[in-house]
Amino acid sequence: MPETEYQHITFTMPKTLWRLFDLNRALINDLPRLAYKVIQNLCREKKITLAVFVAIHTFGRDLQWHPHIHLSTTRGGLSFDEKKWKTFYFKKKALMRAWKYQVIQLLRQKYKANELTLPPSLKDLCPDIQSFNQWLNTQYNKYWIVHCGRPSKNHWRNVSYLGRYLKKPPIAQSRLKHYGGNRIVFNYLNHRVNQHQDFECSNEEFIRRFIQHIPPKHFRMIRYYGVLANRNRGRLLPIIYELLNQEVPEQSLPVRWNHLLKSELDIDPLACVVCNQRLKLTKIVVGKSSSQLMNYHEQLARSKPIN
Repeated sequence: MPETEYQHITFTMPKTLWRLFDLNRALINDLPRLAYKVIQNLCREKKITLAVFVAIHTFGRDLQWHPHIHLSTTRGGLSFDEKKWKTFYFKKKALMRAWKYQVIQLLRQKYKANELTLPPSLKDLCPDIQSFNQWLNTQYNKYWIVHCGRPSKNHWRNVSYLGRYLKKPPIAQSRLKHYGGNRIVFNYLNHRVNQHQDFECSNEEFIRRFIQHIPPKHFRMIRYYGVLANRNRGRLLPIIYELLNQEVPEQSLPVRWNHLLKSELDIDPLACVVCNQRLKLTKIVVGKSSSQLMNYHEQLARSKPIN
C-alpha cells in the first residue's frame, strides 16, 4: 500500500433495517460493494480511482445484530489516464445521502424480484410494492450515521484498526464478568450514554447472540476495490509508487506455521522435547485417529510422549 493519506469511514443504517439483513443474510454480501460505489461515484467528476479495502462488521458492543461497514480509503486517487495522483476530500453529508440511496435501492430491487423476506410485522404493513416504498421513504428520511475518521498518513493505523475487528471474536474473554451455571453477565460500553454497563442473560440467549455473527464457510469478511482490487493492483500499484516518488517495497517472506506458534505461544514445534535438537521428518506412520488422540489431550498439551 502506498504511503499517502488514508481515511476511515463507517457506514451504518437505522435499527429498523437490521432485521431485514438478519432475515436476508445474502444481502450482507452486497454492502461492501455499495459502500465502495458510494465513494467511487463521488470521485468520477475528478476522474480518479481510489485504493480501498472494506471490512464487514455485524455485531455491536452488546452482541446484538448490527450490520455495518468499515471502509478505509486513500484521500486521493490515480487519474483515469494513469498519469497523475490527485487528492480528494470526502464530505460527510454527501456520503450519507449516497449511502442511503444505495441501500434503499437494493431493498427495493430485492422486493420487486420477490427475493426479500420480511418480518411478520412488516409483512402485514407492506403487502405490495407501493406500501413497501412508502415505508422505505420513512427510513430514507431518517438520519443515518456515517462517521468519517481523522485522516492519517500511516496506513498501518487503519489496517490494525480493521484487523482487530476481523481477528477478535464478537466478545473478549475479559468482558465476561460472571457465570453462575444458568446466567451470564458481561460488560459493554453503551454508546448512547457513553458508560460501561453490565448485561445479564441466560446461557441460551448468550449463545444465540454469539453464534449469529459466525460467517458462512468461505465468506470473505474483507474486500478490496479500486487500485487494490486483485485485477488492478499488480499493474497500478507500481505506477502509483512512481508518481509518489516511493520505492516499491520488497515482498516479505510467507509466515510459516511453526513461526506463528513460536511468536504467539513461545513453543517451537520442530524442537525435540528431550534434547531440544531440530526435528527432521524421516517417515510418516499412521497411528491413532483423531478421536483416539482426544484421550491424550494432557500429554499433547504438555508436549509429552504418548504411550
